[in-house]
Amino acid sequence: MLAPQRLALSGPTLVRLLARFGDAEVTESRQSISDHLSQWLGWTDAIALSTALSAQAPGGEPAARVGASAEQSQSERVRAALRKAITGEGASARRDGRRTAAASAQAQADVEPDFADFRQRYLALQQAMETDIGTLRVRLRAALAARAPALARLATVDAVMEQALGARERSLLAGVPALLGTHFERLRAAAAAAQVESSGESAAPHAWLADFRKDMQSVLLAELEIRFQPVEGLLAALRTR
Repeated sequence: MLAPQRLALSGPTLVRLLARFGDAEVTESRQSISDHLSQWLGWTDAIALSTALSAQAPGGEPAARVGASAEQSQSERVRAALRKAITGEGASARRDGRRTAAASAQAQADVEPDFADFRQRYLALQQAMETDIGTLRVRLRAALAARAPALARLATVDAVMEQALGARERSLLAGVPALLGTHFERLRAAAAAAQVESSGESAAPHAWLADFRKDMQSVLLAELEIRFQPVEGLLAALRTR
C-alpha cells in the first residue's frame, strides 16, 4: 500500500482514506456546517424544511409503538448484513454476484486484473447501502412519529433532509470509485516497476491485489459509517422517550 501521508485533516475516515490513497494533502474546510447547508439546499428545500420545523405537531395520545430496543436490534441487523456483504462473509456477500473465494482466487491467477470488476462491485454495494439504509430510516421515522408530537416533527425534518441532501450525497459518493480506480492503477504500476527492479524474480501473480482489496474494503466500511449517521441520530432520539 502507499505510505501514509501527513494530512492536515481530522474529518471522516472516508475522506482521510481517499486523501491517503490519492497521495494528497487535504486541508479542512473553514466553512461551518450551516454555510455548507446553505449552499446545498435549494429554495424549495429551504421552504420544505421551514414548514417542517414550524408545523404544529399532531395532538392526541401517542399510538401504540414498538420498543426502542426492537428498532435498535433491526438497525444492528441491517448494519451487520451490509458489513458482511462488504467483507465477503456469508451468503449475503454474493448479493452483488461475487464469486466464491476459491473460484475468485483461481481466476486471479489466470486473468489480468481489470478495475471494471471492482467498480461494478463497489457500485452494487453502494446501491445496497442506499436501499437498505433508506428503508431503515423510513421505519425509524414511523417509530418516532408514534412516540410523541415533538418526535413526529423530528421525523418529518429527517424526511425533508433526506430528500434535500440525497442527490448531493449520491453525487459526492459516486466519485469514490474513480478515486479507487486511480489507486488501483498506481498500485499496479508500482508492482510492475518493482518486478523490473528485481530482475523479473518470480512472485505470486498479482500479489498487489490483496492490498487493493483491503483498501477498497476499508473505504466501503468507512462509507457505511457515514451513511449510518442519520440512523444513529434517529435511534438516539428514540432512546430519549
